[in-house]
Amino acid sequence: MIRAVVFDVGECLVDETREYGTWADWLGVPRHTFVAQFGAVIAQGRDYREAFQIFRPGFDLYEEREKRALAGQSETYGEDDLYPDVRPALARLRSDGLWLAIAGNQTVRSGAILRRLFADDVDLIGTSDDWGASKPDPVFFERVAAAAPAERDEILYVGDRLDNDVLPAARAGMQTALIRRGPWGWIQQHDPAADRATFRIDSLGELPELIAKANAGVN
Repeated sequence: MIRAVVFDVGECLVDETREYGTWADWLGVPRHTFVAQFGAVIAQGRDYREAFQIFRPGFDLYEEREKRALAGQSETYGEDDLYPDVRPALARLRSDGLWLAIAGNQTVRSGAILRRLFADDVDLIGTSDDWGASKPDPVFFERVAAAAPAERDEILYVGDRLDNDVLPAARAGMQTALIRRGPWGWIQQHDPAADRATFRIDSLGELPELIAKANAGVN
């Protein structure tokens, strides 16, 4: 039985194309060059932050975020950056009586944006900065489990990454949905570990029916 659905942020709810582009601008490199290198790092199974090091050795993502903020160029996103299936899927899942949450590796600044966008659509919004733990740390998923009014195996965690979303959530005893979009979603789709996801989807719009069918099967 699935009683709670928890969503990752980047490339699950938010299309990060604009963010990648502004980072390329900040680094002073062509956008297509930055994106190509970013994808290469992911394909090699390396930490995505290493892509920044290629263009600027010694790059510290946290420090550069603060520098951007001071320069009036804070990372940001809004309604136009949401994938078009997000609002309809959340509305349908809520109407089906499911408890909904958003939980991902996000800054305090991003958390404030999420609350402006989704305060009326979900029951909980939590970020790694709020909780002092980042995915794939098990502590992050302990926080998710503690917040949800459901047993661990009744929680569905939805994300675009195997390493940060599907596999650690599964180890925490949750069900999982792997969505194929964004750099990780496309690059990791052929990894054998993708078969460990409860559901594999191309759109959040697929979730209501999949969950309804799964719950009907249990009943």
